[in-house]
Amino acid sequence: MDTFIVNFTIFVLACFVGYEIITKIPPLLHTPLMSGSNAISGITLVGSLVAAGSGFAALISTDCLVSVLGFLAVLFATINVVGGFLVTDRMLSMFKKKD
Repeated sequence: MDTFIVNFTIFVLACFVGYEIITKIPPLLHTPLMSGSNAISGITLVGSLVAAGSGFAALISTDCLVSVLGFLAVLFATINVVGGFLVTDRMLSMFKKKD
């Protein structure tokens, strides 16, 4: 139970700090910063792949829950990374010369 409280506290603090950091960014810098951070979040994808494969053998246990949550993390991290690259590509295409 102690590890749950510690992990939950870290999660709540991370949410608070993330919200405070994002709200302090000027709108002019928001798109380049977010597209870069979304592309960097490929690290999340690697971690979620590890979590998704950790409980594959046991389907009716807590390991199954870890696998399901890992799969959802893989799905959302992939959407995040692809979205980051699409936003970056669109942003860079704004600076190209039109023929």
